[in-house]
Amino acid sequence: MLYNEMGGIVQRYFVKEKINDGFMLSEEDTYHITKVMRMKVGDLIEVVFQHIVYICEIISFTPNVYVQIREENVEQNELSIEVTIVQSLVKEQKMDYILQKSTELGVSRIIPYQAERSLIKLDGKQEKKRERWQSIVKEAAEQSKRNDIPVVDQVLTLSNLVKLSDYDSKFLCTVNESDQNLKKVLSNISGSAKILFVIGPEGGFTSEEEKEMTDNHFIPLSLGNSVLRTETASTFIMSVIRYIDME
Repeated sequence: MLYNEMGGIVQRYFVKEKINDGFMLSEEDTYHITKVMRMKVGDLIEVVFQHIVYICEIISFTPNVYVQIREENVEQNELSIEVTIVQSLVKEQKMDYILQKSTELGVSRIIPYQAERSLIKLDGKQEKKRERWQSIVKEAAEQSKRNDIPVVDQVLTLSNLVKLSDYDSKFLCTVNESDQNLKKVLSNISGSAKILFVIGPEGGFTSEEEKEMTDNHFIPLSLGNSVLRTETASTFIMSVIRYIDME
């Protein structure tokens, strides 16, 4: 891990475009660098471009921060397993927590789900919400030194959720009795697998939802004897996966 001359961890930022031998950062990141971090010309930052980390030096601040590449950092901080969390919509504070912690622990994709018992109804505010959620996971990815920013998808309804097919395994996290548990299913999954977990809202799934998912090859999965809060479930799943991935 790279440290600056004051002993602090060097900040990481994601960019979408390379300019010659450097990068121009966004207005948002420029504000963070200048107003929050109070950096100056000559300071170092990490820039992630197309999944590669570069150590860069700040060259100028006009109009936005421009940095030049000094070296490439081969460090990788991604899970070998590609994990998607389908999270039933919950109140804003809980959703923010889920996005942050899942990102820090290595999730690849987060799909919001409009469950029958979700207390939140977006009603025309979906795109604005998704932009905010994507900003949250970007900041969490930078803070946790990720090489990738997780994707936050559009909100799905049940009819679209059950059509998801590009996965090796799809699990429905249920409070009902199941002969499958997290330890058992993960022991049978290869290191390069793509897996999906569906997590219910505060009131749980309806019996109709669970039947529709199981009829479409979602495997009921127990997370243990305790009933976890919806905002705890994803953190628990990602923590176990990250622990296994480190072995």
